Amino acid sequence: MIDESRLPLHPAVGMTGRVLFTLIFFLSGVTHFTDIDGYTSLMHESIPFRTFWVLISGVVELAGAAMILFNRGARLGGWLIALFLIPVTFTVHGFEMVTTESAEMQAIQMSFFLKGLAMTGAALLISQFGVQQDPK
Repeated sequence: MIDESRLPLHPAVGMTGRVLFTLIFFLSGVTHFTDIDGYTSLMHESIPFRTFWVLISGVVELAGAAMILFNRGARLGGWLIALFLIPVTFTVHGFEMVTTESAEMQAIQMSFFLKGLAMTGAALLISQFGVQQDPK
């Protein structure tokens, strides 16, 4: 058995992980404000107040990503990202995965759906354990 307590921890690895994880949420969060119509069109027509939800989700993405990246309320940031990802993953990619007629688009949507699940898992881990603390 490997004694995991002997495995090295390095602050640069933790910071790199935070940057890589949050990058997509910063980019997506900004485009929620620069391409409102594009994001609104991704949502099913039966969802009320679609523009409102696009704007709120952009704020949630940016706030959660900043909290995780800068390690200020990172656990809350993890919850914000998870609470954003769960409905988006199921209502956008899950819906498209099962309703689109093209086998190619089904495969693409399944990939997006699985990516959403993986990112939700990472966000939930952050919500429980936070991020690596910088050594003092």
